[in-house]
Amino acid sequence: MVGRSLFENTLKRVLEAAEHLDLDPSVLEKLKQALEMTQARLSIRMDDGSTKSFLAFRCRYDDSLGPTKGGIRYHPQVNADEVMALALMMTSKCAVMDLPFGGAKGGVKVEPRSLSNTELERLARAYIRAFARVIGPDRDIPAPDVATNEWTMAWMMDEYSTIVGKRTPSMITGKPVVLGGSLGRDDATARGGYNIMKHKAGTLGLKRGHRVVIVGVGNAGKHMAQLLAADGYKIVGAGDSKGAVHVQDGLDIGELLAAKRHGSVTSIAGSAGVSEIPRDALLAVECEILVLAGIENTVHEGNAGSIKARLIVELANGPITPEADEILSAMDVVILPDILANAGGVTVSYFEWVQNRQGERWTLEQVHERLKTAMEREADAVWAYARDKNITLRTAAYVLALSRIAAAMEALDVEEEGDHRRSGKDGSLCGSAT
Repeated sequence: MVGRSLFENTLKRVLEAAEHLDLDPSVLEKLKQALEMTQARLSIRMDDGSTKSFLAFRCRYDDSLGPTKGGIRYHPQVNADEVMALALMMTSKCAVMDLPFGGAKGGVKVEPRSLSNTELERLARAYIRAFARVIGPDRDIPAPDVATNEWTMAWMMDEYSTIVGKRTPSMITGKPVVLGGSLGRDDATARGGYNIMKHKAGTLGLKRGHRVVIVGVGNAGKHMAQLLAADGYKIVGAGDSKGAVHVQDGLDIGELLAAKRHGSVTSIAGSAGVSEIPRDALLAVECEILVLAGIENTVHEGNAGSIKARLIVELANGPITPEADEILSAMDVVILPDILANAGGVTVSYFEWVQNRQGERWTLEQVHERLKTAMEREADAVWAYARDKNITLRTAAYVLALSRIAAAMEALDVEEEGDHRRSGKDGSLCGSAT
């Protein structure tokens, strides 16, 4: 039996949440398909003088709440279904955080590690040339994602600014601070999730000394490790694409991050009681908290039952399949869902966009405080839905998102109906002149 695609899984969660709301059927009908899906061929000159072409995508899923927002990823497995699914997640994520954005996503089917720095720059600029008509500060605002970073964003901003004939920093977020990026963007995804954990520590039964396993020591994973370790939690397991390590007494965070900078967390295996374990075994390590910061579908029907954690924090997008959700729910495992737990990234991206539009520069303290306020406010809203409707936090997050998207769609529809009522059949305005 062939499993559902990532888009089908994401849409399934939206439809399940809709059962708890009295929605106009037109809302779900619109959300079943993307507003726009654009595909392009990016042909660039390689360092050896040859030319290579790469398939690229940009999906604007829904713009009822405002200009669309979403990252651009480089990965050899990028495809239209994945990009569309992630754009739908972004639509829900922006709505959960009550941001004036719709959702979008972009990607290039490429193995970025096989390209030189100059080739990566040519690819970034080619992407903007291909999608310049789609994106813009009032239409669609990209950001970094898998294998793209602040310098990718800098090249893209520069190319877009050249095309439109003026410097336009607000067309993209995640830029270097010197080029209009925001302080606090580097750890925003992890910090947002951490803010929720700290705010709800009493409700979740969290305390210092609890054991943590981190699956995916990338940008979000490493920052979460640092934040939790500094707060007294014990990181007993960590993994990346090359393997995993475990030590019951807790990993030294400095050594862990140094190992990662040199290639993989596995390089510290054998020191101070640290043992290397298979990546698949990491999920089954005894712990109270499991942080999923890697890739989609990490937890599925085949391994969900081995999880020992009582709390899962989804810093990655879509790391748990719907089938695994059901298993974990039956095991009374609490899941902080991706569209809330990792929304710190897009929230600080919004802060960056606002600073660019207003010509301001916020201090790190301002960014941290505003992020904390936003994460705590929306966490409280999700918890209230979960309690009042007796549903999981994931379903509650989608219910909250849908309620806001639906309200925007219905307001727009009222406007359209009003315009129709004020017009004659031939399109002329009804009423008499005075």
